[in-house]
Amino acid sequence: MSASYFEIFFAAFILVLPFLYESSQTFRFYVKFFAYYIIVSFNAVFFIPVFAFRPKNVRNLVVASHICKFISPLLGLKWIIRGRDNLEKERACIIVANHQSSLDVLGMFDIWPIMDKCTVVAKKELFYAWPFGLAAWLCGLIFINRVNSGKAREAMNTAGEIVKEGKIKLWVYPEGTRHNTGTIHSFKKGAFHLAITAQLPILPVVYSQYYFLDEKKRVFNQGKIIITTLEAIPTEGLTLDDLEDLMDRTHSAMSKVFDEANKEVHQICS
Repeated sequence: MSASYFEIFFAAFILVLPFLYESSQTFRFYVKFFAYYIIVSFNAVFFIPVFAFRPKNVRNLVVASHICKFISPLLGLKWIIRGRDNLEKERACIIVANHQSSLDVLGMFDIWPIMDKCTVVAKKELFYAWPFGLAAWLCGLIFINRVNSGKAREAMNTAGEIVKEGKIKLWVYPEGTRHNTGTIHSFKKGAFHLAITAQLPILPVVYSQYYFLDEKKRVFNQGKIIITTLEAIPTEGLTLDDLEDLMDRTHSAMSKVFDEANKEVHQICS
């Protein structure tokens, strides 16, 4: 008899889920993020033994992206890619991108096959978020200790040598933390310091604002995002005396594209 009551309760719960999903933005918010993290974790478990055959190979990320691309349409997200030619070139460079949410990774899944060889600078704590952290390590992600500036600088210098030798793109979020506030916040110096010392070009990538997402109000609706890759900014001949100017020029160029893309994406979705 108890089993029957359980079955009735479970059936009623399943039936009410679609209603809750459509009627409650908070419920929809948590369901979408739960699905996102569960699917990524499941894929990580699946890929770990595959990646173990060629550990720390950045092309593992291309393999993962082909499988993980389906997450975006499942969540109601569509990525519009601009400036593909700038991403396709085989060259070592420092990609700097604005950082708005953990959803940024889903956009990267769409462009990793275009970039081919690219790795990411990530905070060390992410490595311990297994199984994702282990899979990311096997894909060649570079983890830095943001608390210890000396070790962080050493890791970045090592990363510079790796990308130069292998003609790999190094993806960095120079804002440091996530901001979905309708503006690109000030940059930290690490990526630009590395670009100058290693004489590697800066390749700016701009995500339009996540107007469909509000984590404070627990809103996660359908949405479109424009990802624009700008022309590379050369650093040949620059010294650390030019650091601030390089940061300002990059921030200014990205902010201009960010504002333009925001206007366009709102027109597309209105």
